[in-house]
Amino acid sequence: MADPVRTPARWRRCLLAVGGGLGLLLAAALLADRLAPLPLARLDALSPSLLDADGRLLHVALASDDHWRLQLAPEQVDANFVRALIAFEDRRFWSHPGVDPLALLRAAGQWLRSGHVVSGGSTLTMQVVRLLEPRPRTLAAKLIECLRALQLEWHFDKRQILAMYLRLAPYGGNLAGLRAAALAYLGHEPAQLTPAEAALLAVLPQAPTRLRPDRHAERAHAARDKLLRRIAAEGVIDAAQLHEALSEPLPTQRQPLPRLAEHLAARLRDPAQPEHASFVQRTLQTSVQRLADAALAGLNTRANIAVLVADYHSGSVIVYLGAADTRDPRRGGAQDLAQAWRSPGSTLKPAVYGLAFDELGLHPDTRLDDVPTRFGDYQPANFQDRYHGEVTLREALQRSLNVPAVAVLDALGAPLVAARLRQAGIALALPDGAQPGLPLVLGGVGTRLDDLLALYAGIAGGGEVRPLRLSPGQAPGTAVRLLSARAAQRLGDILEDAPPPPEAIPAAVSRQPRRIAYKTGTSYGFRDAWALGFDGRYVVGVWAGRPDGSPSPGRYGRNTAAPLLWQVFDLLPPAPRVRSGEADDAAPERWRQLGPLRSMARAAPLEIGFPPPGARLLVPPGTSLQLAARGGVRPLRWLVDGAPLPVGSLLRRSAAWTPLGAGSARITVIDAQGQSASAEVWVEP
Repeated sequence: MADPVRTPARWRRCLLAVGGGLGLLLAAALLADRLAPLPLARLDALSPSLLDADGRLLHVALASDDHWRLQLAPEQVDANFVRALIAFEDRRFWSHPGVDPLALLRAAGQWLRSGHVVSGGSTLTMQVVRLLEPRPRTLAAKLIECLRALQLEWHFDKRQILAMYLRLAPYGGNLAGLRAAALAYLGHEPAQLTPAEAALLAVLPQAPTRLRPDRHAERAHAARDKLLRRIAAEGVIDAAQLHEALSEPLPTQRQPLPRLAEHLAARLRDPAQPEHASFVQRTLQTSVQRLADAALAGLNTRANIAVLVADYHSGSVIVYLGAADTRDPRRGGAQDLAQAWRSPGSTLKPAVYGLAFDELGLHPDTRLDDVPTRFGDYQPANFQDRYHGEVTLREALQRSLNVPAVAVLDALGAPLVAARLRQAGIALALPDGAQPGLPLVLGGVGTRLDDLLALYAGIAGGGEVRPLRLSPGQAPGTAVRLLSARAAQRLGDILEDAPPPPEAIPAAVSRQPRRIAYKTGTSYGFRDAWALGFDGRYVVGVWAGRPDGSPSPGRYGRNTAAPLLWQVFDLLPPAPRVRSGEADDAAPERWRQLGPLRSMARAAPLEIGFPPPGARLLVPPGTSLQLAARGGVRPLRWLVDGAPLPVGSLLRRSAAWTPLGAGSARITVIDAQGQSASAEVWVEP
């Protein structure tokens, strides 16, 4: 008979021993978990992808391990697939702890009876473990998979583990994960699947090489139908659905994954963020691609085309075609031609004239001489050496005449124009050590299509230039005022009246009449053909040429880029501009002079307003004085004792001077017509 006093003590010792054993087991498990963490790196090896404005996949590239693998959440998958998968692979997935003892016992019994492996007894969790950390199929590997499955379930819930399976499951070749397989075999996302599609995608990972529908259609068909009958027997689908599913054709060809806006996808690619959103409108991008392909067919085999379209109210780029042909190496489409440095031809002329409206007080009806003219050692020529004599500024811009444009730039000063453009975010490339000169307005500088598009968006938007937005995650850039709203409106009115290309449908017979403010450009030697334009909402930029910079004789902006520009606008919803109504305004009398701009009537005599001649100036060391002038014709240049002062804005009538010490100084100012004025002053500290 047991001692009633000693029995509770014995139980306590037993309980302590069991508790201690469990504690040691738990400690060992924690230590093992710390020493052998789950190998999750493969989950992060995702295909870089780009989404369109509606959140649909626009472009996908290979992951770092050369597989197509896309992130996918269970809620983005049709319920048909999840039901078929669970019924086929792991009926007790939602309840077991990662290992299903019943399935393992069944697999062991089948092995003992048949002498070979009939089923592995693996749960979906164990399959995820095997996909994360592949091993040879041995009993030792199976034991490790069981332990790892318990570890996986310890760290993640069922939906997270299911999401891992959806991302990693093999589907033949380099297809990994349900989403890539659905796109490649079915041509659409897995959000909506028929029972037949769901069954096919559920069985493929069991033997992805042997059951590939594009190579072994009969095997895939049989495996799919077997699963359909099984889930019908279990009540997952009814008899009518089974009959319809069995008669559904099997996809037998692998389709390419989306590859639109390839250069934009590369531009936004970030290893830390595999998926990026964009503003690109898929249908519009596809239509523009077709137009560019058709236009490319008529060009040299070494030529290519780039097209950008933006909504200039928001700055969002809705079409990004960095190169029409990215496959033919002769066309150089591997590089993003929207960011390539090219000569802009005449496309900077509107900015020069707009600055002249603001800084020189010019008017669209200002009259200029379009005649052969030499500016120092530089003598520009018009296209085909045609000259038109006396023209208005409006006509000079619409006809893209070179001599008047150079005359206006000469009055403004090329350094000023370059500085203002750069201040507005328009990058300009010059040879090392070179300074902006008069050829700038005719293309003697490097620019890029995306910057030119931002410039024309700024003109369309009232004179403020801001960076284009490529992705919703990109913060809106700071707007910089380049032109006054009045100058920008005048430019829009002038460019809207420019004659359209011959291929354009006349507005009078068009079903949707559209007036486009646009400018073409052609670089020296027919290397680059440009067209940029805008209406009441959209701005479009087109470049055509040879990426290697070689000439394309006979190809210029009006006959190569402008027709495509017009076709692209035909794809966009009509958005008429609001005109300023200034077409009939008379130019101020002082701008109705004839002859070249440089020889217009003289302004008031030039004189120094401050400091007055003979002044004694008390200037503490390091302090700057603001020099000021009256009269004269800008730009003005200031000198002190014969040394020029640093150039700020050439069009301002003032300059900052910091005396170097006490003593006399001679201040001189010279205007654009050669007038000069001087003042002798005395500086005291």
